[in-house]
Amino acid sequence: MASQKEYGLASNWKCMLACCLVSMSPFQYGIDFGLIGGMQAMVGFLQIFGYVDPSTPVGYNISTEVQQLISSLMTLGAFVGSLAAGPMATVLGRKSCLWLACVLCVVSNGIMMGTTQLAGLYVGRLFIGLANGFFMTFSQLYLQEVAPARYRGLALACFQVWTSLGNLIGTVVDNFTSPIQSRASYMIPLALIYIVPIILGVGMFFIPESPRWLAQNGKIEKARKALLWLRPDKDAVEAELAEIQLGIEAERSTASSSAIVDMFRNPVDRRRTILSVATVSVQAACGVMFMLVYGTYFFEMARVGNPFMNSCILVAVGVVAIIIDLFIIAPYGRRRVFLTTGLIFCGFCQLIIAIVYTKNPGTVQTGQVIVAFSVIYIFVYNGAICPFSWLSGGELPSQRLRSYTFGLAAAIGFLGAWVCTFTAPYFINPSALNWGPKYGYIWFPSCLVSAAFIYFYLPEVKDRTLEEIDEMFEARLPARKFRGYKCTIKEMVNEKVAAEDRMVVALEKPIMDATVTAIEHVRGH
Repeated sequence: MASQKEYGLASNWKCMLACCLVSMSPFQYGIDFGLIGGMQAMVGFLQIFGYVDPSTPVGYNISTEVQQLISSLMTLGAFVGSLAAGPMATVLGRKSCLWLACVLCVVSNGIMMGTTQLAGLYVGRLFIGLANGFFMTFSQLYLQEVAPARYRGLALACFQVWTSLGNLIGTVVDNFTSPIQSRASYMIPLALIYIVPIILGVGMFFIPESPRWLAQNGKIEKARKALLWLRPDKDAVEAELAEIQLGIEAERSTASSSAIVDMFRNPVDRRRTILSVATVSVQAACGVMFMLVYGTYFFEMARVGNPFMNSCILVAVGVVAIIIDLFIIAPYGRRRVFLTTGLIFCGFCQLIIAIVYTKNPGTVQTGQVIVAFSVIYIFVYNGAICPFSWLSGGELPSQRLRSYTFGLAAAIGFLGAWVCTFTAPYFINPSALNWGPKYGYIWFPSCLVSAAFIYFYLPEVKDRTLEEIDEMFEARLPARKFRGYKCTIKEMVNEKVAAEDRMVVALEKPIMDATVTAIEHVRGH
């Protein structure tokens, strides 16, 4: 039987094209982060939603409560959207849920662009967060289930590229529109959010649904057609489909109750749920939301250079890190190594920034150190933490519970992000605690605790199929033994396919013998 691993990236072009399209889903999520941080430092935005404050560098400020709500309501909406992912994805499928996200995104962005009232802005932020929760969760479910095992990491790296690219574009556009002293300063950036929902909504008509979801719901023929479209080796499709079916049957044999209950009642699934939630949550635990959401405002109030330019530098560096990841994640992308190392680096970056600001606040040298270590922090986060946390969070759950488990993991990750965005203004706003960069003291121990958990408990599943991951968890292997374990599911599939071939030959042999006999009889006459 041919192996999918014998085929390179070029041979898998159709599958990777589908993955590239779906991986565009977080583009407007990244744009939103790039925009919202810059908008809070725009005069045009503050004239409508803020108040006059001669003590600030721009002459305007925004209240802590408003700042909290416009930043955190989106994250709260994403939390609700991800939490609803389990039942929605199980019933509707991955593509239908992504289409729903496109519609919701367009409507909510229209509300934000059309309103001049805080209430309307709050509604728009909440609903675009709901759309972003759908985008972030359903797109990753699709990528995890469609991409070949060796390219699953690459597909998720593309996902992160679009997030960072959106963040960069949003930040750069903010930089150019911020001098405009009217609503146009933030209306122009908001219009960018329409780009991806339109492209994605149209493009999904031309790609298949997830074959694993189709097989899970008994649509075997449609799953076969999807695999025939996605895979270069048509002869290997039957074996892959048999492996998927075998994994699904094994999971169903251990199911004891509803999906939601099984996430915690079954000890194997409980372990997988905890690991999925923990790996996704390390993004919030490392304090990145502080940099992403309030970066421009933070630089503005700390009087560190040009705040918009510094934010552009941070985001551009993050994009470079993700692009580098595209070349290393498939051949070298060990999950535990990257996550542990990244968390330790980010923790020390936060600590150094806090210490330097505590010793010499407001000096040029301190500003240079803050920017330098902020750049290092974002580079490490985008290169080592973000792609690998999403990747691990999605590939560790079982197929039957994947949408429920990953939806829960994403929801808790968004909840952690919401807590950070909601509380950060109290620490950095001059009208509150005014800690500024000293906020890093909180995130240093958080990073170290997260790194310790990942190092001791996260199993290595690089280049494993989702069905092989199922087998290793069912064998209840400790985390350290996953990497060297020899799976048997492929051998079982090969034996099953060989047995079916022998059965076909056995059934056809009498017919062939009779045909040969008849031909010889005719020749004899």
